[in-house]
Amino acid sequence: MSAQRFDLRHITPQLWKNGAGMTREIAFGGSNGKHFDWRLSVAEIAHDAPFSAFPGVDRCITLLRGTGMRLRADDGSVDHALTTPLAPFRFCGDAPLTAALVGGACSDFNVMTRRGRWRNEVEIHREAAELAGADIALLLCCAGKWVVGPETLAPEQGLLWRTPRSAIGVRPVDENAALLFVRLCHDHPS
Repeated sequence: MSAQRFDLRHITPQLWKNGAGMTREIAFGGSNGKHFDWRLSVAEIAHDAPFSAFPGVDRCITLLRGTGMRLRADDGSVDHALTTPLAPFRFCGDAPLTAALVGGACSDFNVMTRRGRWRNEVEIHREAAELAGADIALLLCCAGKWVVGPETLAPEQGLLWRTPRSAIGVRPVDENAALLFVRLCHDHPS
């Protein structure tokens, strides 16, 4: 199956109930967005806010724009300054978190996978590479332009493969280019 092309600017944002931000949902697997096996999205956070708990879910969050936020769990299981752009941070979604903005609004990329069903890996690439195969794969251009087979991606554009595929060759067109790669694989218990 070929890749689905997307542009973040054309995904309708969903406002948070608390008014502190909005989410652009790229894709999910499962019965719906609330009962998912995996979920890929970009959040724009405008104010300090609580993050919902997702029991049984492993998360990875990557700062895309802005000065970031400090993530803290009441139980002390998470205390992390998400202030370095394009540095993926993995954590367990079981505990609710509070996000305190460091210096204003920011946006971040989020991956959530149901523990025991899916595993996620998030990588940032700045040079030509052959990316490992996956059951589901996503590429998001974060800076510069990238060539992926016959496709060229500009910032905020991406490709999503919803079925297994082999390795993916990628090549930057510009200096200082950055590409976010998400690899989702079925979690097979040993």
